[in-house]
Amino acid sequence: MEHSIALVTGATSGLGYAAARLLAGEGWHEIIVTGRSLAGAQQAAEQLAAENKTVMFTPLALDLDKPSSVQSALAELVKRGQPIDFLLLNAGLVPTKKRVITAAGVEASQAPLIGHHQLTVGLLRDSLLNPNARIVIAGAEPARGGVPMFKYTDVPAFAAKYYKGDRTAAVEALIRNGPNVKYVPNNAYADAKLIIAWWTAALARRLPAGMAVYAVSPGGATDTQVVRNAGPLLKYLFIPIVNLIPGMNQTPETAARRYLQASEFGTDVSGQFFASAQGKFSGPIEAQRHPHLHDRASQEAAWQAVVKVSGIDLPSPPSLSAVS
Repeated sequence: MEHSIALVTGATSGLGYAAARLLAGEGWHEIIVTGRSLAGAQQAAEQLAAENKTVMFTPLALDLDKPSSVQSALAELVKRGQPIDFLLLNAGLVPTKKRVITAAGVEASQAPLIGHHQLTVGLLRDSLLNPNARIVIAGAEPARGGVPMFKYTDVPAFAAKYYKGDRTAAVEALIRNGPNVKYVPNNAYADAKLIIAWWTAALARRLPAGMAVYAVSPGGATDTQVVRNAGPLLKYLFIPIVNLIPGMNQTPETAARRYLQASEFGTDVSGQFFASAQGKFSGPIEAQRHPHLHDRASQEAAWQAVVKVSGIDLPSPPSLSAVS
């Protein structure tokens, strides 16, 4: 992969900012840094440029909660006409104690995926990803299970109970936090990250040959803005305990380096979810083999649910038509 142009979402602080700094250190020529507002993106670009004067940092306004903002960002990228080599979909949110629904009718922790889907499909449609581009989207350890205080929904069982077995309808209900979904912040977060892992696998099957996508958990890195809205139990009990255990937490730079590591992976592992070993939150990442992550019907249901919510799709290979 050429180290020419990278785009990092959520780059005004935390893991996104750290990733942009690391990319500059690895010789990338231009890094597009996005923030909810142009002013925030410009400030981040200026700070990064002051640290590394040999790399061009280009600010771009991108509010993933607003489809109009995603379309505006895409229009700016089309105007530039320069294909991207590395797309880092980093922006995310830990949900608040009280449920928040965006103007587009999406639960707040699910909204970044909808915006990232719109951005990624738009870039693909406009041929703004290089033929061997790499896409990395931020996952999280709760998607694999076994993380205290986080529990993802058993989608097949949920679909069977409430939606006559229709997994797409079940995933859409989770995305919208709609009927039959009880809002529990940590569980909503686990569901959001599981749907990301499924979406990644489905996207991999739709990408042109040569491109690849991976979901990557950055691991434990509590010194970031992503936990600013976390509930008191998570913020004042779980995180302080984690911070006291050696090997259970890491700096934003160490966590963000996982993204860069995955950007060098081959197409043979495209669509996989990479995270820490079971029971850990730091250290080496490995492809997760848990059966629920590799359930093709759930992967396709997640894709179709995101398509229904976003209104944007990619052509499906004929081999996917029989997947329910």
